[in-house]
Amino acid sequence: MRTHTCGQVDQALLDQEIELVGWVNRRRDHGGVIFVDLRDRDGLVQVVFDPDDPEMFAVAETLRNEFVIQVRGRVRNRPEGTENPNIRSGQIEVLGLSLTVLNRAEPLPFQLDDERVSEDVRLRYRYLDLRRPEMLERLRLRHRVTSAMRRFLDDAGFIDVETPVLTKATPEGARDYLVPSRTHPGEFFALPQSPQLFKQLLMVSGLERYYQIVKCFRDEDLRADRQPEFTQLDLEMSFADEATVMGLIENMMRHLFIEAVEVALPDPLPRLTWHEAMRRFGSDKPDLRIPLELVDVADLVKDVDFKVFSGPANDPRGRVAALHVPGGGKMPRSQIDDYTKYVSIFGAKGLAYIKVNDAAAGREGLQSPILKFLTDEAVAGIMERTNAADGDLIFFGADKAKIVNEALGALRVRLGHDLDMVEHGYQALWVVDFPMFEYDEKDGRHYALHHPFTAPHPDDVDQLESDPENVRSRAYDFVLNGYELGGGSVRIHDPALQQRVFTQLGIDENEANDKFGFLLDALKYGAPPMAGVAFGLDRIAMLMSGATSIRDVIAFPKTQSAACLLTDAPGEIDPAALRELSIRVRLPPKESKEDKG
Repeated sequence: MRTHTCGQVDQALLDQEIELVGWVNRRRDHGGVIFVDLRDRDGLVQVVFDPDDPEMFAVAETLRNEFVIQVRGRVRNRPEGTENPNIRSGQIEVLGLSLTVLNRAEPLPFQLDDERVSEDVRLRYRYLDLRRPEMLERLRLRHRVTSAMRRFLDDAGFIDVETPVLTKATPEGARDYLVPSRTHPGEFFALPQSPQLFKQLLMVSGLERYYQIVKCFRDEDLRADRQPEFTQLDLEMSFADEATVMGLIENMMRHLFIEAVEVALPDPLPRLTWHEAMRRFGSDKPDLRIPLELVDVADLVKDVDFKVFSGPANDPRGRVAALHVPGGGKMPRSQIDDYTKYVSIFGAKGLAYIKVNDAAAGREGLQSPILKFLTDEAVAGIMERTNAADGDLIFFGADKAKIVNEALGALRVRLGHDLDMVEHGYQALWVVDFPMFEYDEKDGRHYALHHPFTAPHPDDVDQLESDPENVRSRAYDFVLNGYELGGGSVRIHDPALQQRVFTQLGIDENEANDKFGFLLDALKYGAPPMAGVAFGLDRIAMLMSGATSIRDVIAFPKTQSAACLLTDAPGEIDPAALRELSIRVRLPPKESKEDKG
């Protein structure tokens, strides 16, 4: 139906007759001459219709935005002064010789170039939203990423293997999406949160190097970088340790960034231990583009009369930290109150602060409601440790370490964006030496910080039972601009060590066999040492494209309530189908479909 795409038309085709197809991006009537910007996947070209052919011109007069048309025309230079240097075809235009309307378009529910359109409307008419050049380019970029991934891993000796989508529910940190079985009444499959167990089985099978670009499913609360179904690069290697996997991934990510966005990442990438990342940034996925850091001051305030500080300072699980904000002293009280409200989301009970008006004047040059509770020694120590100067502001967090880290870590990022402190570009790093376990004070037990198949650090294995909270794992996360793009670990391949870890997690032998028996059996038959990693493809594409949500790099995403506005999913099921599955639906009182949306 065409000889060229719109994006291929340039001066090399001068005086040639060509055929084009596409959508009417815009139609303009200039006093008897009709101009149409014709758009297809590759670009835009201007087509001119003169009134010399009355029949064709009459058809051109009926054209409206998003009509689908076919044009035969002759390529010619644009009149001097009308060139458009912003597009490839900007020096030429096509004189229409024939015109066929392939399909008409009703008035659009929104204009494609209107940036004020709500996301709900865009998602309801996603097939129109995807016509916008920026959306098309994001899908192109995603394609370049996946293509580059496949080429790199194929060349590195990996084999692409599919793993089951209908599988057994296993505890992996989030709720499973469940699928009822018709042939096994009362029993359910689960959609995989990851192919973790199967890729370990593939290593036991002798495959040695596996990868898969795979759909995963998690029934969890959503946000900008989460979806109920998401895509990840999953890979596993036999006879590999941390250095092997991390070295391969670094090379792959440098390859991806060069191929997809022509950006060179550092070689090698910086590394932070988990403890250092939490101490300096309050986060295990720090955004290194923001030049703000947390500073511990618990030792300076452990003896003050201010229990808000001295309590956490003397608590083994507590933390008192300061966040120094250069130039923050001009911040009005209303803005400080807003930040106080913000950190309360993370459990912080308040946000103490000191404004530095005149650092040389000591206590007299400072302004804060908490100064009267602090000793001169504590004030002097805080000023020295934070390097605060005139016009600066110091925020404080004092509580359980987890709360302080989450609150000040989030505040650090918020301040970086609000005060325009974020450097441009990409800042990537590895975070290593994660704790093996995290302790939940509510139920008094330990949980795996990553997953229960992560191997403990060889130097810490003897402490599994005696000091579990200080056992490091052989896990590693790849972080970019404050997002965890990927994470992995060396796996446990020794059945006895695996059972010791299960025991520490409160999983006895019977429960372990019930949930993971097929993996534990496999480990008995000559399982090799193995390590792997999984990368969020959606997040990679989001950061590369400059989008602020992974929904903008997924063709047909769900809303934050896990609904599809395009297809109106999820939907109710015919009662007969439910009976066939031995299922009866019982809604909580007063709950309806509208409530769930």
